[in-house]
Amino acid sequence: MQYIPNILFIIVLVAGIGYFTKNIRKVIRNIKLGKDVDRSDNKSERFKNMAMIAMGQSKMVRRPVAGILHIVVYLGFIIINLEVLEIIIDGIFGTHRIFAFLGGLYDVLIASFEILAFLVFVGVVLFWIRRNVIKLKRFWNPEMKGWPKNDGNLILYFEMVLMALFLVMNASDLQLQALGADHYIKAGAYPISQFISPLFNGMSEGSLILLERGAWWLHILGILVFLNYLYFSKHLHILLAFPNTYYGDLKPKGELDNLEAVTKEVMLMMDPNADPFAAPAEDEAEGDPAKFGASDVMDLNWAQLLNAYTCTECGRCTSECPANQTGKKLSPRKIMMDTRDRLKEVGDNIDKNGSFVDDGKQLLNDYITPEELWACTSCNACVEACPVSISPLSIIIDMRRYLVMEESAAPSDLNNMMSNIENNGAPWPFNQMDRLNWNNE
Repeated sequence: MQYIPNILFIIVLVAGIGYFTKNIRKVIRNIKLGKDVDRSDNKSERFKNMAMIAMGQSKMVRRPVAGILHIVVYLGFIIINLEVLEIIIDGIFGTHRIFAFLGGLYDVLIASFEILAFLVFVGVVLFWIRRNVIKLKRFWNPEMKGWPKNDGNLILYFEMVLMALFLVMNASDLQLQALGADHYIKAGAYPISQFISPLFNGMSEGSLILLERGAWWLHILGILVFLNYLYFSKHLHILLAFPNTYYGDLKPKGELDNLEAVTKEVMLMMDPNADPFAAPAEDEAEGDPAKFGASDVMDLNWAQLLNAYTCTECGRCTSECPANQTGKKLSPRKIMMDTRDRLKEVGDNIDKNGSFVDDGKQLLNDYITPEELWACTSCNACVEACPVSISPLSIIIDMRRYLVMEESAAPSDLNNMMSNIENNGAPWPFNQMDRLNWNNE
């Protein structure tokens, strides 16, 4: 009978980690649906970006209030959960505070965890106030209704409860240490929970044990639930921010890549030995004629799909977007959210059918409208603002390429400009012979 809690703990632990692993494999599979792109260059610069942006939060602190609060919550939550290692060992072997043998170092660690837990709790409460009381505009855009809004609040409640359980666990443990209860050795320093502990004065030893064990179990179960909740939440960025910043595009902002399919077409046209009646080049993976641009998530590259999964929905991109500020429908955040939603839909389709079965939908039109795409000024403000190196612009450009080159669906002004360039060598409708007339005036 004495081993039942240990066996139960192992079952819960394995089930929690197993389910998380299963879902993360789905994420990796979905990202790999994208086209290949080489991001293996400049490893030192990539590691530097990951260290500075993902770990160091260098872009977060450009907005000091939110940035500092985020650093406290992020690092605090990660460091506090180092204690999970002790909880896991105690849960498996039936020990209690297995690392207490560290003595003074253990006291420093527990005291640090408590202070951080308190700071995380305060930071989360302030984040909740910013969202729900102050109601910052970027958290109330149209795309933030329904699940995105609930998700943002739910994660805050999660963190509040986990930090509260951690402090209650320590406060009741402190009471049991004072009572000399069997199994509860005197270990650790408790600068925060010592103020909570008096609330439990007068409770019997049995009741305190029940309280401490209840908080202990709920804390570890909460962490496992939180871990598996990430798959369904925007907070997957907690994990994906690191690879996303590593694999970020290192090209100067504003430098667009050349479409390989277009390059091949141009080279073919310039090759005097090429057969003008040859069949169009085919996509090696699909066996279909190469597509210009992107109309669905499978036409994007894997780095863009990683971007979509990494989006934090913070809205900094949208708040900086000049098109959005002037009332246009474009929201760079919505572009990323729509891409992720469509990618998840495709993934669910694969889970159901074994391979993707055409569902009559695509990212273009069903999720993102041409009106949104053409509102973009290509200014890169969204890319510069993103705290985790996401590029909504790259997706917008690829989808506009599809509209122009596959559907000939460019706006009339743009069509006129391209015709003028073709005929006159300039965007303006002037004959080439008249281009220098202004010089004679």
